[in-house]
Amino acid sequence: MENTLSKVHFASEVKNYYPEILTDAALEFILDLHKNFNAKRLTLLNNRKVQQKVFDSGKFPQFLKETKTIRESNWTAEAIPTDLQDRRVEITGPVDRKMIINALNSGAKTFMADLEDSNSPTWENSIHGQQNLIDANNKTISLTDTERNKSYTLNPETAVLLVRPRGLHLDERHIIINNEVTSGSLVDFGLYVFHNTKTMMENGTAPYFYLPKLEHYTEARWWNAVFTFAQEYLNVPKGTFKATVLVETITASFQLDEIIYELKDHIVGLNCGRWDYIFSYIKKFRNHPNFVVPNRDQVTMTTPFMDAYSKLVVQRCHKRGILAIGGMAAQIPIKNNERANAAALEKVRLDKEREVKNGHDGTWVAHPALVDVAMSEFNKYMTTSNQIHVTRDDVQITEADLVELPKGTVTEAGIRKNIKVGILYLEAWLRGHGAVALYNLMEDAATAEISRTQVWQWLKNEVLLEDGRKFNIELYIELLDDEVEKIVAEIGENEIKNTKFKLAIELFDKLVLSENFEEFLTLTAYQHI
Repeated sequence: MENTLSKVHFASEVKNYYPEILTDAALEFILDLHKNFNAKRLTLLNNRKVQQKVFDSGKFPQFLKETKTIRESNWTAEAIPTDLQDRRVEITGPVDRKMIINALNSGAKTFMADLEDSNSPTWENSIHGQQNLIDANNKTISLTDTERNKSYTLNPETAVLLVRPRGLHLDERHIIINNEVTSGSLVDFGLYVFHNTKTMMENGTAPYFYLPKLEHYTEARWWNAVFTFAQEYLNVPKGTFKATVLVETITASFQLDEIIYELKDHIVGLNCGRWDYIFSYIKKFRNHPNFVVPNRDQVTMTTPFMDAYSKLVVQRCHKRGILAIGGMAAQIPIKNNERANAAALEKVRLDKEREVKNGHDGTWVAHPALVDVAMSEFNKYMTTSNQIHVTRDDVQITEADLVELPKGTVTEAGIRKNIKVGILYLEAWLRGHGAVALYNLMEDAATAEISRTQVWQWLKNEVLLEDGRKFNIELYIELLDDEVEKIVAEIGENEIKNTKFKLAIELFDKLVLSENFEEFLTLTAYQHI
């Protein structure tokens, strides 16, 4: 179908054009964003490939010489809005209707509604998510679950809303402009600000964002230009939109001041996106000889390279007058096992205690049941709205600290877990579910990326397992077949045909066995949803 705007088309498989969301005026805005920013986005993505070739030669990132003056001079970002100054507990999740209501009602200070890693970007999910966000900002969002005979509505007091658009690498293939697929980033951002800016400003707030997977300060510059253009287009003051940048790539840690500087009119914080950070660490140095990262369960925030980046984020944020938000607690309640549930909650408590004592201003949780645990720790040790006054001048982080190889082991259990988590998550994602509860953790695309990347890397290096065996193709096939048999037994042979497991197994196997590493599993899987 051709839209009334002659340059905008929809993909052939699109059956619902959502005229209430994709109005002519909204599409005109998306068209202008595409014309002004998509070419530069593609250039930035190509720059990532050029940088990868440098890492493939055996080099590590460095603090950039050309931006030394930015790192060493005294400057601060613009002031933080009142409703974003206290972010001690943030909850995150996809943009489905029930999740949005429950998260806004959770008692957390803020809610990050996610159009990225915890959202499978089917056409319906992406556009329904935009409608759900409009309804949330209008305070009219509600849901009736007839099966459970339950109704969901907003409480009088709700969390402050932030939105995470898709990363620069993700396309929106359902909208085509001048024969080019559009950017998921621009479509998610554009539709949200177009439909919500006026309403939010009337409510005393504004569009606030989380920006994912930035790898270079020039990508922050791109986002700043997008913000500036959109504010002028919508006739709102410069600096109305605010952003928190997720530090979830290893290269971003070497450019923290530069990223803040490029966004200084709009930035209010950085966040330690721990799972994607581990994925990025493995991915960037995957071709270094003898570079092997142990089982993902052994890589925690106390692992030296993770601890280093976390403390550096606190120091650089507070020097520049913005907030440092800690990482995700992905645990979910363990039903019918009080001892295991208590142990999981204690693990969360210790994690949050460490973060607040390190100087973080807030933290993430994946489930409403964790809000009180995290809130108690931050209330105990942070009696002010935030800890920007905690400068952490004692922190001295070197380039070597940020890339120190973690110690640990690779085990058969670790391989099996990665295989199973990777396949189970992929299958759910292909069915339209981006946040999936597996083994008492809320998994999203980031943890699935770690799973398949580790198996790829271990196989490439034929790593020696803890028990002395070599992890080679024969052992991989044996373990894969065994895990697949278990999945079939759990689901049932008659039911398996009604799932996406066949495709998920094929995709996982292809990603693991590919000679050339695929940058993101979602790029491959996106063509199948």
